[in-house]
Amino acid sequence: MPHDLIHMPCGRATLTFGERTLIMGILNATPDSFFDGGRFFDPDVAGRQVEAMVEAGADLIDVGGESTRPAGAYGTGAEPVTEEEETRRVVPIIERIAKDCPVPISVDTTKSGVARRALDAGADLINDISSLRFDPGMAPLIAARGAPVVLMHMKGTPRTMQKHPTYTDVIGEVRAFLRERIAFAVQSGIPPDRILIDPGLGFGKRLRDNLEIIARLREFRALNVPLLIGPSRKAFVGVTTPPIPVEDRLEGTLAALALCVAHGADTVRVHDVRAAARACRLADAVVRRG
Repeated sequence: MPHDLIHMPCGRATLTFGERTLIMGILNATPDSFFDGGRFFDPDVAGRQVEAMVEAGADLIDVGGESTRPAGAYGTGAEPVTEEEETRRVVPIIERIAKDCPVPISVDTTKSGVARRALDAGADLINDISSLRFDPGMAPLIAARGAPVVLMHMKGTPRTMQKHPTYTDVIGEVRAFLRERIAFAVQSGIPPDRILIDPGLGFGKRLRDNLEIIARLREFRALNVPLLIGPSRKAFVGVTTPPIPVEDRLEGTLAALALCVAHGADTVRVHDVRAAARACRLADAVVRRG
């Protein structure tokens, strides 16, 4: 079913939601991310990876310098990093890729100082997993700079979010949270047409919660902003007996992506851009026909 088109100014480009599913390629400048940690520290290596992702179909690039790997299957969980360390990881990469990157660059951070330096270096969008809750300076910065922002639902913090999360009504609770954060962002001076939402698969969710969010994803469209979703290689994709290791979760990820497209996703955040773009093109051909 086609959606009404939404045109969002985003730095070096305008993002159009509703024609097809947009692909956000993940670039982790971290030593401890659950899938690709340690691979893209060097700005030149990162630059080549970005070129490959854009050639493969990425519509946005999301650069992160602090892992949100939860405690559990991957050990004790990722350690928080200082603003200085996170800046050291992401800013040289953004400076390098911003020179030639034809698609918008997102920075995945909860810290306003990192966001400011990233925007100065050439980033176009802020992806804040805390939904502007962790740093009181984030909302004023985004409002002043006119950057789009992704608001994500998370229960707790990355180190605590998978410690027995519970919901009475996961869809109702996540939707109410996102509605409140949209209102907060708008009250802070961020225009409604610069906001995306992410229900936060794997961020304080049980297996059944993740599956229900995908099955009922269309219910989040009532919030009237573009919808981003990120199932890529997450633990719930590999929950079988025995569990599927992260390096073997591509097929499950592609199945999840196709279902997300069918149920209303506007953008998907992925590690495997080429495979994801191909899967989403077919899903779009079915869902958006006519």
